[in-house]
Amino acid sequence: MKSDAKPALLIVDDDPLITDTLHFVLSHDFEVFVAESRQQVKSLLTQLDNAPPLALVDLGLPPSQHKPDEGFALITDLLNHSKKTRILVLSGQNDEANARHARALGAIDFIAKPAEPERIKQALLSALRFDQEQAPTPAVAPESDAIVGSSFAVDRLRNQIKLYADAPFPVLIEGESGSGKELVAKSLHQWSKRSGKPYLALNCAAISPTLVEPTLFGYAKGAFTGANQAHSGYFEDARDGTLFLDEIGELPLELQAKLLRVLENGEFQRVGETSSRFSNARIVAATNRDLRKEVREGRFRGDLYHRLSVFSVHVPPLRDQTEDKLALLEHFRGHFSREVGAAPFTFSADAQRLWEDYHFPGNVRELRNIVIRLTTKYAGRTVNARELEDEFDLDVVNPGSIPMPTDANALQDYAKSHLRGMHNFNLDQIMKQWEKSYVEAALGMTHGNLSQAAKILGVNRTTLYSRMQTYQED
Repeated sequence: MKSDAKPALLIVDDDPLITDTLHFVLSHDFEVFVAESRQQVKSLLTQLDNAPPLALVDLGLPPSQHKPDEGFALITDLLNHSKKTRILVLSGQNDEANARHARALGAIDFIAKPAEPERIKQALLSALRFDQEQAPTPAVAPESDAIVGSSFAVDRLRNQIKLYADAPFPVLIEGESGSGKELVAKSLHQWSKRSGKPYLALNCAAISPTLVEPTLFGYAKGAFTGANQAHSGYFEDARDGTLFLDEIGELPLELQAKLLRVLENGEFQRVGETSSRFSNARIVAATNRDLRKEVREGRFRGDLYHRLSVFSVHVPPLRDQTEDKLALLEHFRGHFSREVGAAPFTFSADAQRLWEDYHFPGNVRELRNIVIRLTTKYAGRTVNARELEDEFDLDVVNPGSIPMPTDANALQDYAKSHLRGMHNFNLDQIMKQWEKSYVEAALGMTHGNLSQAAKILGVNRTTLYSRMQTYQED
């Protein structure tokens, strides 16, 4: 991109009056792209050469405009596509819980509708300046402190990376969203003899299923409408380096067989060609799904799973690494303070205890984003517990703290902890959220089969259907 080129801005809102107004006001400072749904965003991102540095996202998107779920999912999609995209939320669903959850997922600001276009423009320019003031992130160096932390789990992770780095076999990285799977993949590359070769990454969840095959394997001229010239794919471009396939669990079943063939002998064909090509790229894959379960339920090929998991690496969730929360705080606080030329913030004693006790549902990504916001808001100041708590997403249940239903004492302890941590607690709302989660889990397990889901849940089909209707009315 030329130095005088306008920075790209992605606006996602299903209200044409809002998008037309913002396009008119912001097009002087930004190259504006507009989409009205997650699906349109995914299609648009595949057409752009580079991910937009800025995104302005509404939470209430189709098909569920009255709920924030699609907006939350889009924030995750955008950051999975590019961690450098700065996301600002512009939404009428502006209660504090939504704002906190959006920030926990990675949004840097939350602007309530209605908002003056000038206010929105200044917020976007401010986010862009903060991003430009940061030095480009260097490649992960093959040093012991490339992955921050001193817990047993992190030490074990480091040792596994060093042990597997030079092997030519695939590695499967498992872990929750935001836990640092891509950093592990980069470290495997940097610690290996391939470090001077290409490192390419493809997020399988952020690309249309119809484009995965030509993206991975390339295509011949005329292979499909729009293929005006031949193009190489990721396997070809990675050559003797490393190809990182993020969210491998999202790969369509029909492409899994073709990927298996490449893993077995390095052979592949461009779309529209009959001649074979060969790649010597080392494959590293990552997933936040339980692929063993996906295999059992027929959504992932067992032979591909076993081929990908010659070596397996588990990235631990941050909630299990109390001592590493402070190490990561020091790491990111020092980094961002130096980058923006600001004095580092400090914590009061109560705030530090709160930091150590918080379960970070968004893992390291959430921690990093909180540090960025605290550096911006409280440079050179002492942050108290209330100010820190405002940055936390306290409405997300800590998965590691949910007691077994058969243990009454554990349930009571959990309820006490939950009541202390929640603001504006509403028992009916919490019970509905739990019930809805179990219903959606059962429907997911049975691929939407109401009768089977009802059997799992221990209710009759009519009752389940009635509950589902109630969720749609809320």
